[in-house]
Amino acid sequence: MEIEILHLLEGAKQAKGLTVVIDVFRAFSCECYMYEAGADKVIAVGTLEKTFELKEQHPDWILAGERNGIMVEGFDYGNSPAGFEHAPLAGKTVVHTTSAGVQGLAAVTCADEILTGALVNAAAIARYIKKKNPEHVSLVAMGWNGVKQTEEDELCAEYIASLLKEEPLRDIEDRALQLRYQEGKKFFDFKQKDVFPERDFWLSIRHDVFDHVIRVIPEDGMYETEWIKA
Repeated sequence: MEIEILHLLEGAKQAKGLTVVIDVFRAFSCECYMYEAGADKVIAVGTLEKTFELKEQHPDWILAGERNGIMVEGFDYGNSPAGFEHAPLAGKTVVHTTSAGVQGLAAVTCADEILTGALVNAAAIARYIKKKNPEHVSLVAMGWNGVKQTEEDELCAEYIASLLKEEPLRDIEDRALQLRYQEGKKFFDFKQKDVFPERDFWLSIRHDVFDHVIRVIPEDGMYETEWIKA
């Protein structure tokens, strides 16, 4: 199995084989919490126009997401894991759009299969990939808005790679906690607490708490997802 770590939107465009698009803060951590809260389906969408179009067609669907971290006006939820921790999503369909993770899904064109990636289900992702045993694995760390590398996504890619090589990072917990002083410092900035609540940090750095993966099925400008136990 050949394992390649790629970066940002350019990396997503180059991804091939079984591809994992990683967004720890916060898109793909969020989607795990959506499913954990009982969502029937999560549909990722790249553009706001398509998002509102789907809402018009399906008024009972829920809109969630952000631009530059801020909840989009007219949406039901932002992109905060804390907002979904106890959300009443049982049986609901959630349409999700973000500035980095979902844009990464849209940029992937040559993959055989696509998964989302986050620390909260990293071990499940590795188990799933091992069962599939693909020739090539692309781990894409999306960073901030897909244009600037960030420590949490790079760490997640490194961690998944280490699990695939059966050489797991022994310091994963310490390094996850150190994110508080790196990209994660925004979650402890009082001036940004309405956009980046502290609870989001703690929910996003929990590693291996979900035993499911999120598999992505591209279709007509949308990215339907499946919550699959690994």
